[in-house]
Amino acid sequence: ARQLGQTVVVENRNGAAGRIGSEFVIRADPDGYTLGIATVSSHAVTPVVYSGISYDPVRDLAPITRLASVPNVLTVGPAVPAPDLASFVALLKDKPNTYTYGSAGAGSEANMMGELFKLSTGTQMMHVPYRGSSPALQDALGGQIAAVFDNLPSSLPFIRNGDLKALAVAYPTRLEALPDVPTFAEAGIPEANDASWFGLVAPARTPPEIVDRIQQAVAQVLQMPQVRDKLAGFSAVPVGNRPEVFAAELRAEIDKQRAPAQRAGITLN
Repeated sequence: ARQLGQTVVVENRNGAAGRIGSEFVIRADPDGYTLGIATVSSHAVTPVVYSGISYDPVRDLAPITRLASVPNVLTVGPAVPAPDLASFVALLKDKPNTYTYGSAGAGSEANMMGELFKLSTGTQMMHVPYRGSSPALQDALGGQIAAVFDNLPSSLPFIRNGDLKALAVAYPTRLEALPDVPTFAEAGIPEANDASWFGLVAPARTPPEIVDRIQQAVAQVLQMPQVRDKLAGFSAVPVGNRPEVFAAELRAEIDKQRAPAQRAGITLN
């Protein structure tokens, strides 16, 4: 708001794996006054797994910038007899389809991560979709489900309190917040080692000069120490890259999500 001299209003339009919010942004006037938050779930997984979707995130939205990269994490509840990832994989192989994992919803990034984990390890778990990660985490605490695939920020308080056990993080390197937790790549499952991200988008016909102005303002804000410190508290790394770079990243993410969706046969209406 200070960089652009404008009031910024956050309006949550939840539901349908991000489609409701995305469609609202797509229909808005392309004047730079209506922007949307893009996630892996809403802008890469949803176009791949949902049939009859009315928009194409590459065609109908103008990428502005990747805001931040965020680790993903696999946690298990206190009743699961697995102190580390190798033990958990062995447990799943010994008792296929006995254990369950929760995600933030059918067709979410976490759902895809869980299916990719199963394909990569040759294991079988039943998927339990929730309306967001919070109820999934609560059910893992209560023993209703065994494991949760999630973005780290929402899981981190439970891990720090010792309520949930983190088995692996999806990130290029180990995290300062969880130095004893290996990455999936370290644990021999590099296919599941992709971090998540959050980005900023506008309606497709937004003039390039407006997109550039917003990107520059965001990049400046992401360099502020107080902003970087706030993001670091969630183990998030600020990015602020150029629109054309974020556009290429978005296209690559869609292609990457298509393979596990097809291998796992995930199709939603």
